[in-house]
Amino acid sequence: MFTSCSVVVAVFNEADSLPKLLEELEASLSAACASGYFKEYELIFVSDGCTDDSVEILTAWLKTHPNGKLIVFRKNRGKSYALQAGFEEAAGDIIVTLDADLQDDPAELVKLVDKLNEGYDMVCGWKQNRQDPLEKTLPSKLFNWVTGRICGLHLHDFNCGFKAYRKEVAQSLAVYGEFHRYLPVFAIRNGFRVTEIPIHHRKRSFGKSKFGMERYLRGFFDAVSSWFLLKYADRPMYLFGKVGLLCMLLACISIMGAWFAYPGKLVCLIGSGLFLIAGIQFVCLGFLANLWLDYIQYNRRSHIHIKRIICYK
Repeated sequence: MFTSCSVVVAVFNEADSLPKLLEELEASLSAACASGYFKEYELIFVSDGCTDDSVEILTAWLKTHPNGKLIVFRKNRGKSYALQAGFEEAAGDIIVTLDADLQDDPAELVKLVDKLNEGYDMVCGWKQNRQDPLEKTLPSKLFNWVTGRICGLHLHDFNCGFKAYRKEVAQSLAVYGEFHRYLPVFAIRNGFRVTEIPIHHRKRSFGKSKFGMERYLRGFFDAVSSWFLLKYADRPMYLFGKVGLLCMLLACISIMGAWFAYPGKLVCLIGSGLFLIAGIQFVCLGFLANLWLDYIQYNRRSHIHIKRIICYK
């Protein structure tokens, strides 16, 4: 049995759904406590630059709920940064994330915790019977298939926001950019056990989706990036250095060709020069990639985006 549970909810202009979400979350968490899944819980909301009444609604709710907390961003930074801020504030033994649009049923929370109790470190929701239009479900299926092939982790639903983590998993993750879609991939990379279970998915009753079709194009590029991060995140020079050395080897071969190939000597010399320049550039790129990692370590710290934290304990 776990001692405590932290629920992290990223919010971006979901004022219409928040009252019902708060009601359902409290009912689900209270029932889980009564059933012995954990002894206490906290609710952490992250306002990702909301411009509607979301902050006011949550602030009013917090005044009567000391186990709640609201993190307010100065401007919209995206779901990844919101989750990272929530992970850093969470104190529970397990951390559950879900979206604020009410499409994921909070009552399914105990199913995720049950699966964690089987020995898994991270449990992902799978919207098996997804209640979304075809223009969202079909690209999503393609995205999941491509991501599985590129990253080597075969899940039905990488991007489902309803997930449960052991605290050490969430602490090991660094979420930035658009990489919230690939949290299971990074958890596997860090040596944790990941699985998924079907969850109840509902039609959207309030507002509209905040993600457009362009997210699938970004998702493809992120999939390639996640493959790179899986293999070379801590050692980018291994990739760029290999390519650089290959180019330098081709430069040497071209020089030898210039020595023996009299009719094509000029072509070989030009080729050797180009390969040598490319080789040096790739080696330098590997060096710069290491420097870029240091920059990312600074920029992904979520506190630089936080305007204030509201809590009435």
